Amino acid sequence: MGVAIAIVVVGVIAGLLLKGIDRKLAAFMQSRIGPPIAQPLYDILKLMQKQTIIPSTAVRWLFTGAPVVALVSGIVLLLYISLSYVCYITGIHSAIQGDLIVVIYLILIPSICIISGAFASGSPYASIGAQREMVILMSTELPIAVVVVSIAWHVADSMYNPFALNSLFEYTLWNHAGAFGILGGILLLLAMILVLPAEMSKVPFDQAEAETEIAEGVLVEYSGKLLAFLLLTDAVKALSLSSLIVILFFPYTFANLFGLSFSIGGYSISPLVEVAFFLVKIIIVYSVGVTALRVIMARLKISQVAKLFLFAVSAISIIGMVLIMLDPKMKMI
Repeated sequence: MGVAIAIVVVGVIAGLLLKGIDRKLAAFMQSRIGPPIAQPLYDILKLMQKQTIIPSTAVRWLFTGAPVVALVSGIVLLLYISLSYVCYITGIHSAIQGDLIVVIYLILIPSICIISGAFASGSPYASIGAQREMVILMSTELPIAVVVVSIAWHVADSMYNPFALNSLFEYTLWNHAGAFGILGGILLLLAMILVLPAEMSKVPFDQAEAETEIAEGVLVEYSGKLLAFLLLTDAVKALSLSSLIVILFFPYTFANLFGLSFSIGGYSISPLVEVAFFLVKIIIVYSVGVTALRVIMARLKISQVAKLFLFAVSAISIIGMVLIMLDPKMKMI
């Protein structure tokens, strides 16, 4: 229980700081100073002290319950991924190995809650945002599913459980694939990098919020603690999705790469080093997939987003899957 609470606290703070790093880096790319890295944390603390206003037209129980369920599901997703990683780096045997299929379902729940809360608000702006969020949600699920099945197909050729997160630490794609497999892995990584900003509703895929068009869309009627819960959900989801990409494609530990271990006063601090190394990889993935993309691109139309993911990104992921299936080196394992 204590480990779980520590993971939640550290994960929430790390997620908020990740959002702060994103804003600071984007400002640097645009030759601005930008807000402090801890600004998202300050925003949450301020919102928790503000009054929560519920529209008279809202379905009260659904409008107020959706942010709570979204936050809880985001925390469960974070715990599910984090506990698997912590058990791996510490060598602790646990029944929680993580399952990629469950992860996909947990990724869906916060978006479904936000859509439900937006429709329940009774606001036309929120309804438009919810409709756009539904389109993006349906468009990105196919590439995510294809990537997960492709990685599981790769692991299935080994003695490990193909859908367990722990298997990905032991059986890395790049170490066992030939030329076809490596090319397929690159295409799958590209697909997931494109899905990441769409799942986070960031430019060029922020049509559900679109401040200049629909005044924050799905979030327009939320305020106070309920808005804080949604922002916390966004931070936790950003950390969780980036962690998933790291585990799928870059699961290497510091010890595996450099063969080093660390200790102070006879006590091993290698797990802390591994966690720090894991967070660095998360920052790099998020910076490339979200920050850089939203700085260099403008918002797309919702129709363009649907076509991009249903056709282009889905095609990229399917081609990547086929290349992995055809890789002769992996068939010999």
